[in-house]
Amino acid sequence: MTLADTPGHWPVVESTDLHRDAWVVALRRDRIHPPGEPEVSFGRLVVEHPGAAMALALDGDPASPEGERVCLIRQYRHPGGGTFVELPAGICDVDGEDPVETARRELAEEAGLEAGHWEHLISTYPTVGISGERHHFYLARDLRPVDRPAEFVVEHEEAHIEVVWAPFDDVVEAILDGRMQEGPLAIAVLAYDARRRRTPQA
Repeated sequence: MTLADTPGHWPVVESTDLHRDAWVVALRRDRIHPPGEPEVSFGRLVVEHPGAAMALALDGDPASPEGERVCLIRQYRHPGGGTFVELPAGICDVDGEDPVETARRELAEEAGLEAGHWEHLISTYPTVGISGERHHFYLARDLRPVDRPAEFVVEHEEAHIEVVWAPFDDVVEAILDGRMQEGPLAIAVLAYDARRRRTPQA
């Protein structure tokens, strides 16, 4: 078996919108069938989502005794029923925009930071059973404070965002022992931890 995903859709017999409005997320029901088996069809719910980009912003020297620190935000999430520790992140809702630009904008808006160096870390599909949403993770280094964009309107949950800094190794431990459970945070932190263990100079 080749260790790689295979893109491509099974044939769609019909598609029905269940919810669609001016926002970028929608819900539809598709009726599909396996290739070459048109007599066998079944329904699947699909959440349309343009994807998101996340910034794993790091400062400090990984070779020093203090190690690296990571920029985190604490934000209330109503569907999850709590205030979660996350990375600066946002929806890729600008047509044609490179996801790294989304991550760059969100880092400035949510954390008041800009980075001199950006590097793609990993991209994942978090819930392929119900959505084609894709998450793009970037390492951001060489950080400096920046004014939040003038067009950024702080409202709702974002008005209560708290920016915190934590030692990277402490964040790894908090994820592994279940104190922080937000999925994208865990993916980015553990992916970077795996990379730096394989290539200590990273």
